Amino acid sequence: QVQAVESGGGLVQPGGSLRLSCAASGSVFSIETMAWYRQAPGKQRDMVALITSSGNTYYQDAVKGRFTISRDNAKNTVYLQMNSLKTEDTAVYYCNLVGVISPQGRYNYWGQGTQVTVSV
Repeated sequence: QVQAVESGGGLVQPGGSLRLSCAASGSVFSIETMAWYRQAPGKQRDMVALITSSGNTYYQDAVKGRFTISRDNAKNTVYLQMNSLKTEDTAVYYCNLVGVISPQGRYNYWGQGTQVTVSV
């Protein structure tokens, strides 16, 4: 059974940095697209960044130049390096693994969510 397991959230002051990780556990052959979303209280869940299997990346305008998404295919892991954090980055961050190929077939998975709080 494949699961998306997140880590790395926490409390940080404005201007600080955090690194989120999301690993696909279980027997995984490949993953097509890996992405990070976030959801602030009372708001919808929005995509923050994504990276394709070929390494192409996309970023939400609000995080361009501050956040970097990367992936390690050997570890089936996606990372989100967040620098120059702002209070408005406070949210629950979710990873989304799309097109996960495993012995069970091709499925998409969401992580459990990790809280990022940016506050003085």
